[in-house]
Parts: sequence; structure tokens; C-alpha cells
Amino acid sequence: MKNLQTNEYVPYQMNYIKLVSDQNILKGLINQKEEMIHFFKSIPVFKQEYKYEEGKWTIKDLLLHLIDAERIFTYRALRIARNDTTALPGFEENDYVISANANEREFESLLKEYIIVREATISLFENLSETDLLKLGTASNASVSARGIGYCILGHELHHKNIIIERYL
Repeated sequence: MKNLQTNEYVPYQMNYIKLVSDQNILKGLINQKEEMIHFFKSIPVFKQEYKYEEGKWTIKDLLLHLIDAERIFTYRALRIARNDTTALPGFEENDYVISANANEREFESLLKEYIIVREATISLFENLSETDLLKLGTASNASVSARGIGYCILGHELHHKNIIIERYL
């Protein structure tokens, strides 16, 4: 799939990567940005802080989770592309969501931040060479490539979009 080798992604990330149909990361990031802006703007206001079950995240929480995760994934891709061999730790997404207080923010503020982060991700990936994309590093105790991270960003977002459609709307 997408010619990725098993040493280019953390094993659980294949669940995300297999959702991606775009072969070109940059094209996928650009197209997905527009699709997701439209998708999030179509969500009714009364659903933005809805939880389908006690202890689950709201749509605002999910949107800020996507922003935080993309920042972390992109940072990893940058470090790997720049030949930084430092092993990069994982992160506890639930702790991030609790600390982020997304439900105290306006939805438009979250969308604005999403756009800014995605544009920064696009800028990074449009300036990585094929050689950069194939460079390997370590993240979450696994070998990963900048390319694998790019596909993970795309698939992670699709995964959460599917959850929103299935459980929130």
C-alpha cells in the first residue's frame, strides 16, 4: 500500500494508513484541508459539544485532538527529514484533550487553528524531497519515515471523520 515498507510506520498506524486512497501526500493534504473545513462547518452547533457516551470526547475535543496530533506528527517528520536520530517519544492523547479545554473555545477559533496547522504541514511536505520522505527515524519506539508520517496524518484525520459520522451525527 502506497509502497510503504513496514519500517516506515508504527504498526497500529496501518489502521489509519489503509484509509488513505491518495498516493501523493501533498495532494492529499491540500484536498483534505478543503474537505475537512467543509465537513466541520456542516456540523450543527448543538452537536459541537455533544458526547455520544459518558467519558467520550466532544466534536470540539476531536477537532483539537486532530490539531495537536498533526503538530506532533509534523514535528516528527521534520526531525526525521533533517537527519535527527533522536528517538521521539509517544504522547498520551487523553491527557492532551483534558488539558486543552476545547469546549471552552469558539468553534471558529478551532477551525482557524486547524487551517493554520494544516497550511504549515502542507508547507513542510511541499519542501521535502523524495530522499527526505524516505529517511527513517524512531518515534513511539518504532522505525518510521517522514513519508509514513505523512500518510498517517491523512489517515488519522479520516479515521476521526468516520467516527464523527458514525457516532456523533
